[in-house]
Amino acid sequence: MQKTKRLTVLAMLAAVAFALAFFSHFLPAVGGNFLKYDPKPVIVTVAGFLYGPLAAFTVSAAVAVLELFTVSDTGWIGLIMNILTTAGFACTASLIYSRHRRIGGAAVGLGIATVVTTALMLLWNYLVTPLYMHVPREVVAAMLPTVFLPFNLLQGVANTALTLMLYRPLTTALRAAKLLPPSSGLPKSRKTTLLVTLGGAFLLASAVLAVLFWNDIL
Repeated sequence: MQKTKRLTVLAMLAAVAFALAFFSHFLPAVGGNFLKYDPKPVIVTVAGFLYGPLAAFTVSAAVAVLELFTVSDTGWIGLIMNILTTAGFACTASLIYSRHRRIGGAAVGLGIATVVTTALMLLWNYLVTPLYMHVPREVVAAMLPTVFLPFNLLQGVANTALTLMLYRPLTTALRAAKLLPPSSGLPKSRKTTLLVTLGGAFLLASAVLAVLFWNDIL
């Protein structure tokens, strides 16, 4: 029974992650480039917080393959980058959280995940983006500190904020549907929940303002 419920929850989270990925393809590019914000890692990280980093990787790979055959137009390069950025964030955060199942463990895990994913994407953009954009590697190297670094940091901050804000409501809904046992991960006190929500909202607002400045809207 528990295995069936686990598969059901993972399938539901994968469906939500795919819906977000589908939506992100219609978002405007950030910084005047081809980069677009992807909220999918938020849901994949929730899967990792619930069931561990292997579950996070499985969901991220499954959704990336679905994107490849539906909304993506970047082929195998996009598939690889998609898995790397999503799994890099979700697996890192969920690995740390699995060893420290407290709000502090979640926050530290998400912070480290942002740094790890940013570094990982700098490396892989340097290696792969010249093939995708059909430009010399020197051009991409010049974009690393001015485009790819701020974009991935801001995306990580936004996904950190959304994960902190949405984890509790999502798990509460899943428990109400009897798909999760009545155990706790993050603390249940209203004060802690309020602080986490406000902190997440502050991080998200900061990321949005930074993007608006980056795009010369403010």
